Amino acid sequence: MAHPTDYVATVSQAPATTAHAEAQQHPIKLYLVVWAWLFVLSTMSYLVDYFHVEGYLRWSLILILMMLKAGLIVAVFMHLAWERLALIYAILLPPVAVLVFLGIMAFESNYTLVTRTAFFGAP
Repeated sequence: MAHPTDYVATVSQAPATTAHAEAQQHPIKLYLVVWAWLFVLSTMSYLVDYFHVEGYLRWSLILILMMLKAGLIVAVFMHLAWERLALIYAILLPPVAVLVFLGIMAFESNYTLVTRTAFFGAP
């Protein structure tokens, strides 16, 4: 018959190994690099206004820089880069689908405007 302390030793060792496997520590260098990139991208966004960039170029640059910063934050600080692909698709596909549908609606609205103007005359 086994001694009760044998079971205690086995049980006390099991959670330590599983807890160690589940708790993943990322190196501080990763976070410092991401913070540096966020600082650089924010500076570039500020410089777009500082140099008085106008028109579609301005809005394109601001939106691109904003999406890059959001992607870094979601990937690293929200740990999405280490998640399963199914979870990533569940989080990213709905906003992408909404943007695609917005683009389709914008194209359709322009088509409707041009068609009405052509058939009913300019106001």
